[in-house]
Amino acid sequence: MNDLGPNNTGPGVIPSQGLRAMIARGEIAAAEPVLPEQVQPASLDLRLGHRAWRVRASFLSGRDRDVAARLADFAMHEIDLSGGAVLETGCVYVVELAESLALPADISAAANAKSSTGRLDLLTRMITDRSIEFDRVEAGYAGPLYAEISPRTFSVLVRPGMRLNQIRFRRGEAVIGDTDLRALNDREPLVDGEALIDGGLGFSVDLTRRGREGIVGWRARRHSGLIDLDLVNHYEPSEFWEPVRPGGQGIVILDPGAFYILVSREAVNVPPETAAEMVPYMAIAGEFRVHYAGFFDPGFGHHATGGAGSRGVLEVRCYEAPFALEHGQMVGRLVYERMAAVPDVLYGAGIGSSYQGQELRLSKHFREG
Repeated sequence: MNDLGPNNTGPGVIPSQGLRAMIARGEIAAAEPVLPEQVQPASLDLRLGHRAWRVRASFLSGRDRDVAARLADFAMHEIDLSGGAVLETGCVYVVELAESLALPADISAAANAKSSTGRLDLLTRMITDRSIEFDRVEAGYAGPLYAEISPRTFSVLVRPGMRLNQIRFRRGEAVIGDTDLRALNDREPLVDGEALIDGGLGFSVDLTRRGREGIVGWRARRHSGLIDLDLVNHYEPSEFWEPVRPGGQGIVILDPGAFYILVSREAVNVPPETAAEMVPYMAIAGEFRVHYAGFFDPGFGHHATGGAGSRGVLEVRCYEAPFALEHGQMVGRLVYERMAAVPDVLYGAGIGSSYQGQELRLSKHFREG
């Protein structure tokens, strides 16, 4: 592990105080000022802008082209989001984001959907000019940002300023290798059981936890109503979800095309000097996909921030054939990264974090209890 200095100039993920410095220097910019609440411990929330386009296919700009040029090829019509607009299930949209970047030559970035976005099966990926990858920004990039949004299960109502994805900035190599990760786990346990470390910290699915009425997960109902993304603790879960209960020996049969919310067996801890990202095990990628919202901020599940271990919520979609998912089956890895410095704010209730100390839980739009 590197020594974490106070000036955020070393290698690693840029912390909250470093993000504010980037905003002050104009490396992160917007026509309307970046709001303090957009700055998270190790990431920045990105806001939807005022214009969107319904496109006939998902696309990348390509090494030598801008997104605006590709929109001329793929856009079907332009949408003004100012008064709110419905993004319909099964369609693909490109939305301009309020923020733009002018990165230094030594800072790159990666984006991912926010937790609430992923739990609605709302596929959201960032695209940039001259890019050959979704959700990746090369060091030194200068230009606008866009979000590709494709509602997979629920149609949603969106407005300018909504925050569906987030971006994390890195200087140099940030990933913590297995040797250092084992040493970190020896100092401060990263899970509440045995730590299986191989290319990151392995985690498995919990299908025997007996919560309310024996529910171990939720399956999305097709053809449900519209979800207004501004409404929190508003919708009745039963109108959009049906409960999942395991069969014999803790097995759930995943149906092709269905979307599930499940939970990890392990309670995880992300110490303040680290950040983490969930990635799937490739060995099972051919059967089903566990597509996580992605980023875990420093302090997630950490005892000092009220977490005492937090479960990872899994967003699961089965592919062509039904698949028998068993309790304790390994489904992914948590890849830890070094912070360039400990953030001056940590994930937890103090900054309005929605999922600290979580168990099985739907997105914040649905009523609890």
